[in-house]
Amino acid sequence: MKLSYRLGWLAFNALFRTYFRCRFYGADRVPATGPVVLAANHASFIDPPLIGSGVQRQINFLARDTLFNNPILGALLRSWEVVPVDRDGAGAAGLKAILDRLLKGGAILLFPEGTRTRDGRLQPARSGVGLTVIKSTCPVVPVRVFGTYEAFGRHHRFPRPRRVAVKYGQPLGFARERAEAATCGKARLKQIYQEVADHLMREIAELKPCDDVTRFPPG
Repeated sequence: MKLSYRLGWLAFNALFRTYFRCRFYGADRVPATGPVVLAANHASFIDPPLIGSGVQRQINFLARDTLFNNPILGALLRSWEVVPVDRDGAGAAGLKAILDRLLKGGAILLFPEGTRTRDGRLQPARSGVGLTVIKSTCPVVPVRVFGTYEAFGRHHRFPRPRRVAVKYGQPLGFARERAEAATCGKARLKQIYQEVADHLMREIAELKPCDDVTRFPPG
């Protein structure tokens, strides 16, 4: 971790473990080095730093490109090596930036649903994450956050001290899908992107709460 990221990581870790009584499960399943995609459900603004706080490596987060226009915030985001993307996160420039980070051995956090849930439940996946997975060659780790909708969902103005948790799944390879995508036509390729995205959401849904982490909404 770079120094500025490490300092932020320590601060967020302290916040999540005290104010939110956070628990992390299966963080050792995230490769310690090399390129990897983390694909998670999205319920709150606190999801990215929460997911990053559970692993001992720097994560490349995505942020709307307009946020970089603020001199202070932009400098902080650049120091954390945050990837700028357009509003939809599906532009060619954004995809290139993501793939460049992966080629350099980075870890990228993506949200297959594309945006925060409005009701606390898992939403259908968008095909964009499938495109990114197919274009890359790295493993994909499904991740599920619990409790962040109750702690700081769309309907909350301020974070509430609710228990949250993160569970990391086993890495997925998608070798068969990548091999087919290399030779198939455009129509089939679009189907593969969506199939990969749907597969990821199923894997995320299979990650259930552990031990005393209870009373979270169903998938």
